[in-house]
This record gives sequence, structure tokens and C-alpha cells, in this order.
Amino acid sequence: MDLSYLITPFFAWLVAGCVKFAINTVRARRLAFDLIGYGGMPSNHSSIVSSAAAIIAFNEGLQEPALVVALALAFIVILDATSLRQQLGKHASAINVLNKNQSDKPLRERMGHSRLEILTGIITGVASAWCVHYVFTYLMK
Repeated sequence: MDLSYLITPFFAWLVAGCVKFAINTVRARRLAFDLIGYGGMPSNHSSIVSSAAAIIAFNEGLQEPALVVALALAFIVILDATSLRQQLGKHASAINVLNKNQSDKPLRERMGHSRLEILTGIITGVASAWCVHYVFTYLMK
């Protein structure tokens, strides 16, 4: 098996996570370790699934049946990241209002992604897949 299929999603996750940490650090003007998690720019989930679809397209071509499966999975994950997880954030916000007088730690309200965060995640995933494909095709010969 070509290792590029295993490396690509991990590499995309790593790139997206580092970019997200850098953006959060600049915005917060401090090392933003506490802001690591769900939500933010770029979407890690979108990066991972789009990188998987892209590496299949780059390595096998657009006629590969596995590409359809990868695109369907990407579509489901991206819908989840934009709609379901945003609803979870709204629920967390309402629960935090109800529990504001209690000593419980507030629930994290930032859960979902905006369209720009999703698009940036897709771009990050495709770019990561292209980098891995390039390394395995041209530099590892």
C-alpha cells in the first residue's frame, strides 16, 4: 500500500492545527493553548476529509470509485461541522445562561464552523494532499 494514503490525512490535520494555533495566538496576543479544540479557522475536520478525497484524486484520477466514497464522507463531515455542531454551540450557550449562578465550569459555546472556516479547511486539505502527492511522486523515486 502506498503510504501517502496514510500520511495525507495526518499531515492535513497537523497543518490545519498549526495554522489554527497560529491564528488564535495572533488574535489573543498570547500562546493560545486553551483555544485548541472545536471551531476556528481552518476547520480540521474539513482539512482531513478533503485531503483524503484529494489524495485519491491525485494518485488514482477522477474515475476512481473510492473517490465517490471519500467525497460522500467529506460531504457528511462538512455538513456536521457547519450545522449540527453549531446547534450544539447554541444549546451550550442556553445551558450556560441557565447555570450562570452555579459554580460549574461553563460549557464551550464555540463548536461549529463558518463557511469561510470550512472553505479554508478544504483548501488546506487539498494543498496538504498535493504536497504529499508531490513528495511521493517526484522526490521519493
